[in-house]
Amino acid sequence: MATVPIIAALALSACGSSSKKTSSTTAPATTPPATATAPAAGASKVALAADPSGALKFDKSKAAATSGNVTLTMANPSSVSHGIAIQGSGVSKTGGVVGQGGTSTVTVNLKPGTYTFYCPVPGHRQAGMQGTLTVK
Repeated sequence: MATVPIIAALALSACGSSSKKTSSTTAPATTPPATATAPAAGASKVALAADPSGALKFDKSKAAATSGNVTLTMANPSSVSHGIAIQGSGVSKTGGVVGQGGTSTVTVNLKPGTYTFYCPVPGHRQAGMQGTLTVK
């Protein structure tokens, strides 16, 4: 009969220690998502596409965004490889060059001002594959 209280005491002490582990691992797990979502609230997204006919141009020559983290995404429906890049006010960043069906993306932290987005494939920008991004 003395073994029943001992087993019950062991079971209770085991439960107490596992609940401490659970609460200590739960708190840090909820902290990162809260900090990860905060910067996304001020982010701007600009969607572009290359001309599907193979012409060296984007579907738009002007775009706008708000200051902060700006993501430019360019879909490429063309059989010619293209990419997206941005330059101006001390910023110069290039996304990947992609083939037909691919998407090139570049994310930069931008201050208010005027920037140039363009295709980084040699000769494409010079042929007119560029536009103006106004950041407010």
